[in-house]
Amino acid sequence: MDTRARIRWQPVHGVLLLDKPRGLTSQDALQASRRVLQAAKGGHTGTLDPLADGLLPLCFGAATKFAQIHLDADKAYRAVVQLGVSTTTDDGEGEVVRAQEIAAPVSRAVLHAVLARFVGAIQQVPPLYSALKREGRPLYAYARAGQTIDVPARAVRIDAIDIVSIEGDRVTLDVRCGKGTYIRSLARDIGEALGCGAHLAALTRVASGPFTLTRAHSLDALRALEPAQARALLLPIDALVQDMPRVDLDSSQSAAIMHGRGVSNPSAPTDGLLRLYAHDDTQRDVFLGLARDDAGTLRPQRLLSNEELQTQSQST
Repeated sequence: MDTRARIRWQPVHGVLLLDKPRGLTSQDALQASRRVLQAAKGGHTGTLDPLADGLLPLCFGAATKFAQIHLDADKAYRAVVQLGVSTTTDDGEGEVVRAQEIAAPVSRAVLHAVLARFVGAIQQVPPLYSALKREGRPLYAYARAGQTIDVPARAVRIDAIDIVSIEGDRVTLDVRCGKGTYIRSLARDIGEALGCGAHLAALTRVASGPFTLTRAHSLDALRALEPAQARALLLPIDALVQDMPRVDLDSSQSAAIMHGRGVSNPSAPTDGLLRLYAHDDTQRDVFLGLARDDAGTLRPQRLLSNEELQTQSQST
């Protein structure tokens, strides 16, 4: 019998911080977590390559409405760079295209000087084997078909690269960067700058926006729990938008907003999105969704449904 037929899917709302294991796609990790939670709806906040492990925030139910916002969050990684070997995919899963013996470990001073070139706003060429699209096709489709195409560089931001260790021909680095940065490309370019070639041998995401790996749960730990126990680990729906300014509304204002009408902004006008809150009968905070200030008037942008509001109020 299909085990999926025995799962009692139900509305589940919140954010799960998952410690994704290496070798699993982000989609597979999402579906495995969804089965444990018995969540009817789920999504992730941006893919983490199968080669990589570490923090993968997953959204369920109403939280999926805000997953796209987290795609722009800054990230932090621990990367192991293999010097002397270049591959077609810029990681350990590709074919070797260049190999060079490293006679002696690179000095910390030389490595530090090279890494400094990649800190700040830089131009980076994405890997040929990536999901970025060119004329409607992902780049990896061209690469697998043996087609050679020019991949234009694009602007990315790297805030810091710190040397953790140098062990023979392997270098471990801590990287903090902005959205769209490929650590595989960074490893490749560091190898080129050193004149020996390199690829990314291992990668762990240690932070994504305000979330850190220390707060994440492994799949094995989740599978050992009952669905209700696993759901108790979820962060609230508004966890992905905690860095946005907060506005508290009274009952008449919240009713107007929930009917799609604009209301006067009780706080100072603010650029960008704002998170809205009301209070239930017991004076507990209830997250309503997001709005944008328009010359002193709050205009609803992304709101929770009545069912989602009721579920949130019951679980707060």
